[in-house]
Amino acid sequence: MKGEPVNSSRGVSRRRFLLGAAGSAALVSAGRAAQALPAEPEASPAGEATVPAQGEHQAGVDTPLQSAAIFTAYNLVAGITRVEIARLMQLWTDDIVRLTQGRPALGDPVPELAAIPARLTVTVGFGPGVFAAAAMEGARPSWLRPLPAFKGDRLQADWSGGDLLVQLCADDPVTLAHADQVLTSTASSFASVAWQQHGFQRARGMTPDGTVGRNLMGFVDGIVNPVPGTADFDAVVWNPGQPPWLKGGSCLIVRRIRMDLQRWSSLDTRQREEVFGRTAADGSPLSGGSPQDRPDLDARDSSGLSAIPLFAHVRLAAPTSPEERILRRPFNYDSGPIAGGRDSGLIFAAYCANPERQYIAMQRRLADHDLLNSWVSAVGSAVFAIPPGFKDGHYLGESLLKI
Repeated sequence: MKGEPVNSSRGVSRRRFLLGAAGSAALVSAGRAAQALPAEPEASPAGEATVPAQGEHQAGVDTPLQSAAIFTAYNLVAGITRVEIARLMQLWTDDIVRLTQGRPALGDPVPELAAIPARLTVTVGFGPGVFAAAAMEGARPSWLRPLPAFKGDRLQADWSGGDLLVQLCADDPVTLAHADQVLTSTASSFASVAWQQHGFQRARGMTPDGTVGRNLMGFVDGIVNPVPGTADFDAVVWNPGQPPWLKGGSCLIVRRIRMDLQRWSSLDTRQREEVFGRTAADGSPLSGGSPQDRPDLDARDSSGLSAIPLFAHVRLAAPTSPEERILRRPFNYDSGPIAGGRDSGLIFAAYCANPERQYIAMQRRLADHDLLNSWVSAVGSAVFAIPPGFKDGHYLGESLLKI
């Protein structure tokens, strides 16, 4: 008879003995582990770090870039009114104050997860639907509408539009997931999720200045920004009061840029550098200098040719007027395999006071002439008005919604 022989003098088969021994060992090991496992460690200094939620401006705009982000767009439920939108903002404001300071929200489903704020910031934006639902179209900024169509766009509804936006940023993904759970639960009677995008950057301290990361194409990009706390930053980012309720607020543009990394990998290093206009080694412009320096578009190489090619990304992204500037807060994303490749790329988050003056002309120039478009395409696009900050005893969006 085939199979394992039975020998009564041995009592049990060798296989059963091994299985039994393995099970006994596992039980002993599990018992020891149960005795030896320590409680979850206390938050490290990095985990304990907080960013104030209250102030003239919302946090998460001039905050040094965190290592992870979640962007969630919501659609308001049908028939919602201004009163109900204001109520949601009041509830969210309370959640935000608590969570960003390491305290559980009221009714927090997992209060233990609030103990590590990890520089959590929550930034809320209003889409056009807020003004329609609140019957306040007259207060909607003239620029708050979908961006014009750009050459090469392959926009999908799954990543575009939305009535409300919540930008969550932190240095710990567990903190982010918990905050997302709380805020989405709070909003459940008022709005439903339209889309959500998860992004990541290099962890702080892993790059020379603690903030500069690389995109999934391997290049440092989007790092020439106005400096927070300066008059220049204020002029580029903060709305001066047009319309009046938005003074101290901003505009957020979110573009989901998909990268064809498989085709990109076929280029050699020099070809990639010419496409971006930066060195692969440290991200400095091909014209010389440090990564944070503005490229010298007039510089020539040893052959007398432009050091930065005419088709290079940094040349075409360079401002052509003093107003044509934005604040970039980009995050990488990777959503895994899709038909014909992989859904990887960049969540391009840009802040500015007025996108019609500061962003659209630059993006049209990139869409028409940037050689990088051979390997990237925009699959998502949305624009939101970012209300100003709030003080103690007030709530987000009160300058618009107060009743």
